[in-house]
Parts: sequence; C-alpha cells; structure tokens
Amino acid sequence: KGGRRFSFSAFVVVGDKKGKVGFGHGKANEVPDAIKKAVKDARNHLISVPIQNKITVPHEIHAKFLASKVMLKPAPKGKGIVASGTVRAVVELAGYTDIYTKTYGSRSKANIVRATLK
Repeated sequence: KGGRRFSFSAFVVVGDKKGKVGFGHGKANEVPDAIKKAVKDARNHLISVPIQNKITVPHEIHAKFLASKVMLKPAPKGKGIVASGTVRAVVELAGYTDIYTKTYGSRSKANIVRATLK
C-alpha cells in the first residue's frame, strides 16, 4: 500500500576515440540497471564524426539544441581540448585531441551533449 516507488535514470556518453560517439538514456528501479540500459541505448545510437588530421574538427561548427548552443572550433596541434566538463567528455570520447569549444545559453548537461553531437 502507500509509500514511495523510486526509480533512477542515467544519461551516458560512449565513444571509441576513433570518430564514433553516442549518448543514451536509461531508467530502472536500481542505479546499475539504469546505467546498463543507458549504455545499451548509447551503443545503439552511435554516430560518426569528422576528424581532420586525426586531431580536430574540419571547420568551425555552431549547433543548437533547445536553449543550449555549442561552438566547436579547430585548434592547432598541441593546444589540447579547451572545453567545459560536459563538452570535454563528448569530444574526448569522439577522438579529438585539439579543439576549442564554447557553450552559450542553457547549460543543461543533456541538452549540451545533444547540441554537441548535432
């Protein structure tokens, strides 16, 4: 009878660091089960991203998802990844080693990931 029924959700990003990256969402009654579902969903939704000279994006990219905006800009070799935590996770898993990024608008983690992968 009465009482709360808890459920947990997980949002994960997976990548092979060779140009394939994806995100997934999972929901379950226990945290490990939610993570497993999210990883499975992410693996089923992998996309290929362009990597120029195996280090950076080919040109400046502006993307938007809802109120979140992301700018990705090529960087010279040796500059490293200049990004916030959320975008950094996505670009590292995609395989970029030198890239400039900037986020505008809403800083919602899920929306930033979706904008980055758009």
